[in-house]
Amino acid sequence: MAPKGIQMEENYEKNSKGVEIFWKSWLPREGTAAKAALFFCHGYGDTCTFFFEGIAKRIAAAGYAVYAMDYPGFGLSYGLHGYIASFDGMVDHVIGQYARIRGTKEVRELPHFLLGQSMGGAVALKIHLKQEKEWDGVLLVAPMCKISEDVTPPAPVLKALSILSCLLPEAKLFPQKDIGDLAFRDPRKRKVAEYNAISYSDQMRLRTAVELLKATKDIESQLEKISSPLLILHGAADMVTDPQVSKFLYEKASTKDKTLKLYDGSYHSILEGEPDDRISTAINDIISWLDSHC
Repeated sequence: MAPKGIQMEENYEKNSKGVEIFWKSWLPREGTAAKAALFFCHGYGDTCTFFFEGIAKRIAAAGYAVYAMDYPGFGLSYGLHGYIASFDGMVDHVIGQYARIRGTKEVRELPHFLLGQSMGGAVALKIHLKQEKEWDGVLLVAPMCKISEDVTPPAPVLKALSILSCLLPEAKLFPQKDIGDLAFRDPRKRKVAEYNAISYSDQMRLRTAVELLKATKDIESQLEKISSPLLILHGAADMVTDPQVSKFLYEKASTKDKTLKLYDGSYHSILEGEPDDRISTAINDIISWLDSHC
């Protein structure tokens, strides 16, 4: 049901660090001026295309220029698949790529917003914390501010794995549950997700796991520094990232312009894995919030 007439462009581009990055844009129909530019940060088991294609087209049809990239080691970008040597380093790649796009004449004078989903929520928050004055708003969908205890091993095991990650950083040894069934409430969409061949679905690499846990602890310690206009969307039945942490984020963020929406019964992937009417509601909530901030 994605709208037609959206202008799309795909690019491979070597960044300033010499890493080849895949990125894509979705622009409003020809002749329609963009109201703002939205920059997407994808989740751990996701990419900047596949499910996001339909989401981006819906938002672009509402008058927004949408940009998304695959992080190094994810999707179609260069790097060891699913490997995060440094979360902060990955965030710097995103900052650099989006800074280049934000400097182009097409979007330079527009408001700039960040949209982060799951792990991408942590990426978006890190970007905001590093560039406090450069963004007009941050939109978070089931943000990874803390990983649910339901999908992480016990503390003694985590300590042992942290030590082991120094010796075997790339090893796929981190014990984890299959989060597919926890993320997708609609079993048909869960089945579709299996066709995203370029997403990382193997066992998590040790260094990646340690970096994700470090990133969430760092973000949790800086929540009061979040000063940008803020929208948080979260499924109330999410067992991957804890909706209670989104409530805590909402309460702690120093910005006065903040909105939290919890969707009863919804799982983690509220933009992809829910019944169609719930997905439409969530996308419309994003568009309405953007409209009110442009």
